[in-house]
Amino acid sequence: MDIKEILKCVDHTLLSQGATWAEIQKICDDAVEYGTASVCIPPSYVAQAKEYVKDKMAVCTVIGFPNGYQTTKTKVFETQDALDNGADEIDMVINIGWVKDGKYDLVEEEIRELKKVCGSKVLKVIIETCLLTDEEKVRMCQAVTDAGADYIKTSTGFSTAGATFEDIALFAVNVGEHVKIKAAGGISSLDDAEKFIGLGADRLGTSRIIKLAKESGVNAAG
Repeated sequence: MDIKEILKCVDHTLLSQGATWAEIQKICDDAVEYGTASVCIPPSYVAQAKEYVKDKMAVCTVIGFPNGYQTTKTKVFETQDALDNGADEIDMVINIGWVKDGKYDLVEEEIRELKKVCGSKVLKVIIETCLLTDEEKVRMCQAVTDAGADYIKTSTGFSTAGATFEDIALFAVNVGEHVKIKAAGGISSLDDAEKFIGLGADRLGTSRIIKLAKESGVNAAG
C-alpha cells in the first residue's frame, strides 16, 4: 500500500497535556504538507488551529477525554463549544462505567445526543477497548450503530493499551453499514498501519506515521 494512501487515513494527533501552541502549529503544518485526513488536538486549541489552517485541513478534537465519565450535559456543552470554535470532527469518550453496569441504553442515548449536536459533522465514539470484554465491545458496536454515529474508535491512547488487530476485525463484522472504524493508540509502523486498514479501519489515530513518512523520503502530499 502506498504510504500516501495510508496518510490519507491518518488523524495526525497531539493530545499530550503539555502540548504547546508551537507544537500544535507544527503538526498542522505537517498534516497539510502530508495530506492527512485531519489533525486531532485538544479543545483549547481548536479556534486557533482552525484560524491557522482555514480550509486546508480538517480539525478534530476530543470530548469527555480521556476518562469519559463527565455528565452527558457536560459533553453536549463541550461538543457545541468545539463546533462553535470551528471543529470539523468530534471524538467522544463513552461512559465506560455505564457499560460495566450494563446501562447500554444510557450510553446509546448519550451518543445520540452528541450526534444531534454534531449534525453533519463527523462524530467518532471512543469505547476504550482495552477496558472492555469482547461481549461489551460487540454491544457497543450495536449502540454506536443504533445511535447514528459516524465512527467507532478503539482507544484514547491514555489507558492500558491501544488498538489491536483483533478488535478491528471484531468491529468490522459487528458495526452497521454506515459506521466506519478508527484504530488509535500505539500504531507505530507502516506495516501495522497497512494491516489495520486491510482489516477494515478507515482512520488511524497516530502521531508517528508522518515521522515514518519523512524517514521514507516522502516530503509532500499529492
